[in-house]
Amino acid sequence: MRTRYTIVNRKLVAADSDSCEVTMFVNPDEMERKYLLADLKLDEHTLASALDPDEISRMEFEPEHVAVIFKRPKNYSAEEQFLFKVGSVGAYLFKERLVIVTADDSGLIEDIPQIPAFSPGGLILKMIYRSIVHFREHLKIISRISDELQKKINTALENRHLINMFTLQTSLVYYLNSLNSNGALLEKLRNNAAKIGLTTEELEILDDTLIENNQCMKQAQIYSDILAGLMDARASIVSNNLNVLMKTLTIITIAIMTPTLVVSAFSMNVGIPMQHHPYAFWIIMGMALLAMFGFLAFLRIKRW
Repeated sequence: MRTRYTIVNRKLVAADSDSCEVTMFVNPDEMERKYLLADLKLDEHTLASALDPDEISRMEFEPEHVAVIFKRPKNYSAEEQFLFKVGSVGAYLFKERLVIVTADDSGLIEDIPQIPAFSPGGLILKMIYRSIVHFREHLKIISRISDELQKKINTALENRHLINMFTLQTSLVYYLNSLNSNGALLEKLRNNAAKIGLTTEELEILDDTLIENNQCMKQAQIYSDILAGLMDARASIVSNNLNVLMKTLTIITIAIMTPTLVVSAFSMNVGIPMQHHPYAFWIIMGMALLAMFGFLAFLRIKRW
């Protein structure tokens, strides 16, 4: 799907003309791919990278444009079972226009704040900055979900919550790789600022974006380390809870078997003491209860 944008009152708004400043292709079909490859002369591998969620961030210089691939988080869905995924975005800087290719827009353009003047490089920096902000917001959500799962694991014996914690840890690995990849891209953009044509103001935005990316990456690393430690601790807690439950069931079983043994001894089809005694039933029941209370007293003395 092709969407065109132009700048009106310092904001990007939808346009119909092909001469607009920004053109975005969301999951392009076969005809749109042919247009990108034949008319705009995009590299086929670079175009595929923009649609590949596993591609790393990078920048490549082509004869007529500069190709920039960066990572951004995908919108979370409850169907993912606590798995936060990442996607790739391809931005192609021409002299007077910017072409964006992505598999899922997810508010990629709508989230950009006011734009003082059109600059392909500056617009890319703003998109990367918004992606980092998106990463940071997702990290807060992951932290809250982790806290809730920890409370459930303390009392639960199921593996479901542990699996959810493992899924969160996998998400943090994806985020760390993406943020590290974006950091390398930002360094390359700064080293090639003159070639791209970044202004002094845009260089300041680039430095701020690089700082935000580093802080976000450190935060994700801290969350990942904490979650890894908690995974081991929570697994031990679940194992200990199971041991306590088995201990309780064993005590109950033995406490029941003790009086059963006494009663069984007086239920054999042979001659036994007190078989003609008028109070034999109550005497045997008393002995059974005494045996059970004696066993419980023994457990209390041993502090089992």
